[in-house]
Amino acid sequence: SPGEPQAPFSLPPPRWPVECEVIQETIEHIEWVPPKPEPFCPPMGPEQALHTLGEEQGTVVYHSSPALQGSCFIRARVGGAPGPLSSPAAPLEGPQDTTLLFESRFESGNLQKAIKVGPYEYVLMLRPDLYTAKHTQWFYFRVQNTRQEPLYRFTIANMAKPKSLYGQGLQPLLYSQRDAQSHGIGWRRVGTDVRYYRGSAGEPPMFRLSWTVRFPHDGDTCFFAACYPYTYSDLQRYLRALAADPARSRYCAVQALCRSLAGNTVHLLTITSPGGTAGKRAVVVSARAHPGESGGSWAMKGFLNFLLSAHEDARLLRRLFVFKVVPMLNPDGVVVGNSRCSLAGRDPNRAYGMALPSSFPGVWHLRAMVQRVLAEREVVLYCDFHGHSRKNNVFMYGCDAGVDDTGTRLHQRVFPLMLSKNAPDKFSFSSCKFQVQKSKEGTGRVSMWRLGVSHSYTLELAFSGSTLGGRSSHFSVEDLESLGRLLCDTLLDFCDPEPAKLQQCLVEADALLQRQMGREPGSGGSWSDVSPSELESSTSGSDSSVSDG
Repeated sequence: SPGEPQAPFSLPPPRWPVECEVIQETIEHIEWVPPKPEPFCPPMGPEQALHTLGEEQGTVVYHSSPALQGSCFIRARVGGAPGPLSSPAAPLEGPQDTTLLFESRFESGNLQKAIKVGPYEYVLMLRPDLYTAKHTQWFYFRVQNTRQEPLYRFTIANMAKPKSLYGQGLQPLLYSQRDAQSHGIGWRRVGTDVRYYRGSAGEPPMFRLSWTVRFPHDGDTCFFAACYPYTYSDLQRYLRALAADPARSRYCAVQALCRSLAGNTVHLLTITSPGGTAGKRAVVVSARAHPGESGGSWAMKGFLNFLLSAHEDARLLRRLFVFKVVPMLNPDGVVVGNSRCSLAGRDPNRAYGMALPSSFPGVWHLRAMVQRVLAEREVVLYCDFHGHSRKNNVFMYGCDAGVDDTGTRLHQRVFPLMLSKNAPDKFSFSSCKFQVQKSKEGTGRVSMWRLGVSHSYTLELAFSGSTLGGRSSHFSVEDLESLGRLLCDTLLDFCDPEPAKLQQCLVEADALLQRQMGREPGSGGSWSDVSPSELESSTSGSDSSVSDG
């Protein structure tokens, strides 16, 4: 419990499947916020495909593919594959050789192959999620031997999703080690002529992401990524600092919820003011069920930073509630650089309905923990942080059962509506959806709602940024962290004993739904018998690709 002496906090290094080679270098990046928002780039349009040479016309300059022993996970160890490392990158022929040196055998890295098809042009292949043949979306890799003058083109040739925000102005991220060391500059948006289009005509079809870029320096070490990386080791460092802080550790206890398939700890934080929990309601928050959605970890960091601060609102929240926080549900997927799956080769956010602790320990133990908490106190809110690759802004998915109870259905919409008022330049209430589709029964949001958590949500943070409040720009790390703090603000509004804000939002939600039905607000018509699917014109739902089935 918070306030009680905690055992010495040991954080062993990450455990990897034994098939995975891992370089010895420690990869760390500085945190940096650009001085002004980074605007979206002008979209090129999805139909403007490029003619790019294929592997047969080029030279493979990097190839790293784990020799998977069969089709399922067997064993893990610290440091991954034993023995000396192979050399997946082609050696340079001399100082005049301008070939880039690629590497991704580090935490959260994902690059399987690089093919040089021109002096400064490369076709890249991402590694599918381990023990699957699909889910290629997340990327994170290193390049060395850069040249400042030429314009390079990179084309990732095996993206899985038919649509992407890369077709609407999203740019990849670049990190220059020299700029970080010399100028304190971290991850930044780069890329001109960014295109996303259908590539191969096979089944399933593959899609291509292509961009051009100039590197800032000769002979630099640079990284590209789909979103700001946040690794399992980043979380471990954060928790180590937290445990070493005598002030914050007074009201935060860190323990193991369970171990992952590879033996990595799934951490559980219990946060509340010291002196007992009698009469307190609970709030449950989780993130990184999907490892490629790293924005969820930055929002989680902002949430924890605020909740553990000395701010008077943070102190009030700790007095009112017991917070149960699982900051990284799928550490194995984060470690190996998966986009969506755990080492079970399946999407853990479709597995809450399965009684399989041995296959999906994180989600199984989270659900069991919530059941135990519900037996002793009300859980006022469950929120699971995710990322979205096809819709801009931040929004939520909730649970509207369509029961003939207007009050209950309105209450489902109040928390997201309040959050949209607290974050008007980031959060889009009109993008929120509340329909419970059959294919989403195995998600954390629906599973917790079925257990009895009446306000259960998925918080979706776009990979791109915001189109609201006069913005048309990418999210920075600061933007993502601010969503965690704003969630805390909204929780206080939502649970305010003075009912004025709640009543105002109930009236506003009713008026919005009346308009959706084509009625005049205040006309007295009821929509309580209208199904959720009729209220929502689109059922595109979450950011899942093809169902895991």
